[in-house]
Amino acid sequence: MTRPLPSPAAPLRIGTRGSPLALAQAYETRDRLSAAFDLPQNAFEIVVIKTTGDNRAMIDADRPLKEIGNKGLFTKEIEEAMIAGDIDIAVHSMKDMPTVQPEGLILDCYLPREDVRDAFISPEFKAIADLPEGAVVGTSSLRRRAQLLNRRPDLKPVEFRGNLQTRLQKLDDGVARCTFLAMAGLNRLNMTDVLAHAIETADMLPAVAQGAIGIERRTDDALAADMLAAIHDLQTAQRLAAERAFLARLDGSCETPIAGLAELDGGSLHLRGEVLRPDGSEALSEAINGPISDGPTMGAELALRLLHHAGTGFFDWRG
Repeated sequence: MTRPLPSPAAPLRIGTRGSPLALAQAYETRDRLSAAFDLPQNAFEIVVIKTTGDNRAMIDADRPLKEIGNKGLFTKEIEEAMIAGDIDIAVHSMKDMPTVQPEGLILDCYLPREDVRDAFISPEFKAIADLPEGAVVGTSSLRRRAQLLNRRPDLKPVEFRGNLQTRLQKLDDGVARCTFLAMAGLNRLNMTDVLAHAIETADMLPAVAQGAIGIERRTDDALAADMLAAIHDLQTAQRLAAERAFLARLDGSCETPIAGLAELDGGSLHLRGEVLRPDGSEALSEAINGPISDGPTMGAELALRLLHHAGTGFFDWRG
């Protein structure tokens, strides 16, 4: 390595958002690095950075994400801090990450993926099918909103911004009859007391990279590269390579309802994808299989198939 390992006197600085889930992911990263290199926890410093997406006023007003900015609204300030040298690595929820990183930064380390499924959460019901006609459902996700309206056009979605705890509080306050979260977040926070029912991926295909943690670094930081290589999960990387190639070819943004999931079976990869109109009036889905090494090519091919089926006008909402 080009410089000494981190120490309490010169810790490795880990950048993260400040929500309980983001902090849990940063602590997991710290603990994995600590164990891999037999270092004390205080050889790492957790640096909390507020992003545009964490603006409290916008959260309380339930401003839709598309009114605030693109996917970078959860990453921009963190990446700027890393480019400036204020932090050494950054821990991200991969479903929030743009498919292209800023010049000088690279995303090539993933932790083992958690449960990819969405969770149905309600104090009254156990599944979407149980909801009464016209029920109000809370979600800030364009994908979930479109999928719900496609399956149940009678439902009334309302905006549900904020971190996991904020959304659960809104549910308790009666703003909606149910809401939806990622099972991965509930598991990472050990929130076993939440009445959550996992939705099988055949019923609600998850967001691209849902359940995955990615760790970003500067391209010229050899020490960070060597350390992160020790905790990198290859299978997660293989799955995300296909999913993110699919997303990139579709030019996915916070204004685009897109779902995608890659799964491995021996040496093969199975990739499913779905695109929807935001109002749920139309949903198109496709699947593709092939060798794991062809994952990125398969992702792009699957996107092209969906773009072909969608035809002129399907993506008009993107402007």
